[in-house]
Amino acid sequence: MSTLAKKNGGFWPKMIQDFFGADPFAWDEKFWSPEKAIEVPSANVIENDKEFKLELSAPGFDKKDFKVEVSDGILNISAEKEHKTEEKKENYRKKEFSYSSIRRSFSLPDNVLDDKIDAKYDNGILNVIIPKNEKVENKSKKAITVN
Repeated sequence: MSTLAKKNGGFWPKMIQDFFGADPFAWDEKFWSPEKAIEVPSANVIENDKEFKLELSAPGFDKKDFKVEVSDGILNISAEKEHKTEEKKENYRKKEFSYSSIRRSFSLPDNVLDDKIDAKYDNGILNVIIPKNEKVENKSKKAITVN
């Protein structure tokens, strides 16, 4: 019985992959594989005493395109947008479409109030406010003697 396996491209691709630490031909797959076409947006994380502020760069989307969820201490942010146009004239017909998506996840610390997270989208930036729990005590550093 045979199994599915990735075919080795020969000596030179293997040598280049070993040297560069990645598949030099992987860029070609992202144009054909939908799961690899997802963009990872840039993010700024700002912390103060009361909250974390997350600024996610996501130009070209609308606020209705975003899905922000918290599950098991992980903040998942995604957005998908599909654009279609169709133009019919007497001598020709033009039909175009595009699809874009982004996805990013963040591990949340124990001291956040995940039920109070707020998100706003403005001018291509998704701003997520993650409030901290004020009741968490800061434990002081303690040295342990090794016997």
